[in-house]
Amino acid sequence: MRVLAPGPGAPPQRVLIYSHDTFGLGHLRRARAIAHALVAEVPERRVVILSGSPVSHAFRFAPGVTCRRLPGVTKLASGEYRSLGAGHHLDEVVATRTALIRHVAERFDPDLFLVDKEPAGFHGEVLPTLHRLKARGCRLVLGLRDVLDDPALLAPEWERKGALAVLPLYDSLWVYGLEAIYAPLAGLALPAGVAERLTYTGYLRREAPSAPAEDDAAEEPFLLVTPGGGGDGVDLVEAVVRAYEAQTLEHRALVVFGPFFPAAEQADLSARIAAHPRLASLDFDARLERLMRRAAGVVAMGGYNTFCEILSFDRPALILPRVRPRREQLIRARAAARLGLVGVIEPGAEDGADTDETARMAAALAALPHRPPPSARPIPGLLDGLPAIRRLAAPDAAACVAAE
Repeated sequence: MRVLAPGPGAPPQRVLIYSHDTFGLGHLRRARAIAHALVAEVPERRVVILSGSPVSHAFRFAPGVTCRRLPGVTKLASGEYRSLGAGHHLDEVVATRTALIRHVAERFDPDLFLVDKEPAGFHGEVLPTLHRLKARGCRLVLGLRDVLDDPALLAPEWERKGALAVLPLYDSLWVYGLEAIYAPLAGLALPAGVAERLTYTGYLRREAPSAPAEDDAAEEPFLLVTPGGGGDGVDLVEAVVRAYEAQTLEHRALVVFGPFFPAAEQADLSARIAAHPRLASLDFDARLERLMRRAAGVVAMGGYNTFCEILSFDRPALILPRVRPRREQLIRARAAARLGLVGVIEPGAEDGADTDETARMAAALAALPHRPPPSARPIPGLLDGLPAIRRLAAPDAAACVAAE
């Protein structure tokens, strides 16, 4: 039995973070923010991130943080998954990922294992490692974003995956948000004792990387249009481009497509953007924070990481949330709008012709830079997530936790 408590001459704490990353950039970016916060506080710490993101190589990691790539899988429009590698069946890829996760965990021998969002991992791939580490006395933590999905959809999904049955394995559950905004596990029949292990940390504050001097020079104000990873961002960018084509707007707009934006649609939209004097585009910028810090306003779909950045850089924001396959973004956008933090245009919020929708979008874009920033509606503890995680991750926070 191993007790996780600090002591003179104790070896540096080792933290393993699992991020399944089957779609988009959100999971990797959240794991990276947490890892960097942990090593910034204690440089001797060592953090390993296990990620399935195919673009993990595009991100820089702080000293003390290592990212190990898992074989990639992707989600189809049908909701099914397939391997990113040609000629490999999904079952084979899951078996390989399961073995790699277990191998890294055994070699790294973490003191703390932080699992992002999926209690059992993708297709149950993290379960063998959870049981092995539990037996060794490693502290197991499930990290959850502020919103998972509509409870009516989440409950059957977690029942099907066996996720609820896995929750008692975890010593703690950290929600990266505030209960006053949303309670992601409300409406679920949680196993006994799980609710008492739940802690709301607040949202994760983001910092912009240091910028060249020219980035801080005076420039024409612009709106930043970001669909995140871009895989489901066609409707957002199309709405913005159409509004600029229909009306003359004061601020220019910069569209950052994201690495997963569909190629054919990006080619079409890029041509239209290039033909418009008030529009510009980038394929992808791994340091999007620098652009957001300088923007007069942000147009986004409202994923978790983008929402954290909007709050962190205090930008007026207009959210066009997706509603499929999950209602996560819609739930978050409605909650934030209710508190006055952002403006929202919901899909299908008004009936009418495309011209009416385009006019409504153009009006919202014109008004965006004049919206109050999120700080105009102060909320205690809103961005306290990373300091809270540093406290919760400390070895002395788990001095009483031992293997069963």
